[in-house]
Amino acid sequence: MDYSIQLYTVRHALEADLAATVARVAEIGFTHVEPYNFVATADRLAAALREHGLTAPSGHAPLLSADQDEIFAAARTLGIPTVIDPYTPHERWGTVEGIHLTAEALNAAAVKGAEYGIRVGYHNHAWEAALLPDGRTGIEVLADRLNPEVVLELDTYWAAVGGQDPVALLARLGDRVRFIHIKDGPVSADPASQVAVGSGTLPIWDIIDAADSLEVGVIELDDFGGDMFDAVTDSFRFISAGRIGA
Repeated sequence: MDYSIQLYTVRHALEADLAATVARVAEIGFTHVEPYNFVATADRLAAALREHGLTAPSGHAPLLSADQDEIFAAARTLGIPTVIDPYTPHERWGTVEGIHLTAEALNAAAVKGAEYGIRVGYHNHAWEAALLPDGRTGIEVLADRLNPEVVLELDTYWAAVGGQDPVALLARLGDRVRFIHIKDGPVSADPASQVAVGSGTLPIWDIIDAADSLEVGVIELDDFGGDMFDAVTDSFRFISAGRIGA
């Protein structure tokens, strides 16, 4: 399986010096990245990725709230084959009817994406993992309503914060999940409590094993109390070492 890094993890450095940050990510050992909100920086980012031999198997962009043609055109510039909507407000997840509307919007985005040769996906936060009155999670209701070509990227940490066992949830979602966010910490809603992968409480290897149709595992920290590049480096080393080093 391939591993990537969500560039949101190093967003402050990226905003200060895009080229130097991409170079540093490559020096750590990553060969794949997951860009975010990449429309404005597509040309510069594409040049930096080429220079350092990096590719972007996936990227985050607000498909349900921004110009889809601009997003897909930028994704094509960057060679991103799967564009993932990273966020919809928690207010949309309280009813089955509301979730169905989100599914319909994603299905429509997938039709547009196909015109560019790009696949569409969705990434969760904690509220999609909360239980509805019928006992299902919102992300499962969404999955049942999505067309087959739309994929999921399960953020395993936020699923745990939302009250779910990520391993069990991955098993229920099955081959719909093609990407996961791999992150670690005390399973707290406070992003600053997150730690390097392998240093927290999540069963990282069990989670990876449960994602049967996984294409790329994406390392991410939303925040960190120390030097972010130290956490990124430690995360990469943990994953690269495999189970023996775990």
